[in-house]
Parts: sequence; C-alpha cells; structure tokens
Amino acid sequence: MNPIPWGAVYAGGVQLGAYALERTGPADRERLLRGCSTNVDNLAAGRWETLLSSALVVEEPMPLPYALLLVAVLGYAEYAYGAWWTAAVFLFGHASATLLVYGALRRTTDSATRRAMDVGTSYGFNAVLGTLTSALPRGPVRTAARVGLLALATAPVLKRGRTFTDAGHLAALGIGMGVSLALDCLSGANRQKIT
Repeated sequence: MNPIPWGAVYAGGVQLGAYALERTGPADRERLLRGCSTNVDNLAAGRWETLLSSALVVEEPMPLPYALLLVAVLGYAEYAYGAWWTAAVFLFGHASATLLVYGALRRTTDSATRRAMDVGTSYGFNAVLGTLTSALPRGPVRTAARVGLLALATAPVLKRGRTFTDAGHLAALGIGMGVSLALDCLSGANRQKIT
C-alpha cells in the first residue's frame, strides 16, 4: 500500500480553502486573511500562531502551474526524505523566512507595510525546493541548480518594484540551501566512515 501523499493533500486543502474563501463575504474573507497574516502588526502584538496559520491559507486560488509545481516539489521531497522531514523543512523555512522579514520590517512606520497581507505557501515551497538540491547528482549539476535558483530568486529583489515578499522568497530559498549544504556535509561524513 502506498503512503498518503501529504504534499498533495496539503496543496489540495489550501486550494479548496481558497475557493471556499471566495464564496464568503468580503468583510469575513478580509478578517480571516488578516487574522492569519504574519504582518508586522500581528507579530508585534504577539500573534505567533500566525507563523503556522499563514501557511494554511492563500489570498486567492493558486494558479494551476504553481499548484502543480508545489505538489511536485513536496511529493518528490516526501519520496526522497519522507513526509515528516518534508513538513519540518517546509515549516522551518516558512517560519524562519517570515521572522527574518519581520526583523527587517518591525521598525517601519509605514502603516500599509505593517498591515500588509502576508499569507501563502511560497516561503515553505522555496525552502523545500532549496533543500532538494542535495538530491541532485554531486558536482556541476548540483552547483548549477543552486546558482540558477539563487539567480532566479535574487532577480526580483534587485528590481525597482520589489516587495518584502521577494526578499522573503530569497531568504526561504537560502534557508533551504543551507539545509541542503548541511545534508551534503552529513552524507560526506557518512561516506568517509564507510571507506
């Protein structure tokens, strides 16, 4: 019997929740999303539960290509490392990137930034994607994948119309790659013990 594909269950649940939110009134929808958001005001007020709740909702249904990519990345991570490991990396990357963004923004006086909607799957997705580079063959392929992903994540941060979420995506990818490098070190140490 095959194990339950938890990444697909998670992505499907988030997507169904987004469709359900579309059917609620604008005021209720706004209240729920703001209550789950990891914006500066919520975190400054000690609403730390948003570090989890923000990963469970999206502002609108995910575009199909992104939803499929999310399922593919989480599914391969589950296949390669297991469901608990994937969930741990996803949540660690999501929470860590969120806290880094919060640390950078917490002194801002711009009310729009302080109250900005900050929910979704993208920080966790980027962390798992970065970590999965350790599953690639060692050498030029792995290095090229890491450099390419970092370049893709850095480009929006360098553009004029950047947002704090662009920096969060880069931070989450960097966190994932840090986990990947740690996995590389562990596997290298294990190989040395065997030989």
